Amino acid sequence: MAQKDYVSRGRAPKAPPPKPPLPWLRIIITLALLGGFAFFLWTIKDSAESADPQGAAQQQPSGKPQPLPKPPEEKWEFIEVLPNQTVEVDVPDAQDDGIRWLMQCGSFRNPSQAEEMRARIAFVGLESQVRPSDGSNGRWYRVILGPYERKREAEKDRHAIRDTGITTCQIWNWNLD
Repeated sequence: MAQKDYVSRGRAPKAPPPKPPLPWLRIIITLALLGGFAFFLWTIKDSAESADPQGAAQQQPSGKPQPLPKPPEEKWEFIEVLPNQTVEVDVPDAQDDGIRWLMQCGSFRNPSQAEEMRARIAFVGLESQVRPSDGSNGRWYRVILGPYERKREAEKDRHAIRDTGITTCQIWNWNLD
């Protein structure tokens, strides 16, 4: 028996894919909607002439518009009442509890890095200090500002420093010892 050569025989030609049927239902619904919209517009075309919108100037037989009535006088009560009112606010006196606020902007192992941050803060116009501190994990060099009498003063300086790109400053209730 002879062997058949399937490779030399080639492939059978592919049949073109069948065309999808025309979507008659969509065409009919679209035409119905367009027709309904056209009918709706046709029915309301004369209604704009018969209705008088609020605020439109009415025409007199001579063709001149009628003058508008004067607006009503408004009576504002608060104009007379407010000058006679007083507001009392209880503001507690600032007590000096001995609380001092310090702001730390960085803590470095290398003193040159601490001095670099101190110089960047000096460009803002603020004076900072580099304080060494010894702890259980070695010596650190902290860049601090203060002491401040009020936390609000420290917040103001922190916002000025933040504008230069230093975002690591923290405000704490600290003791300098």
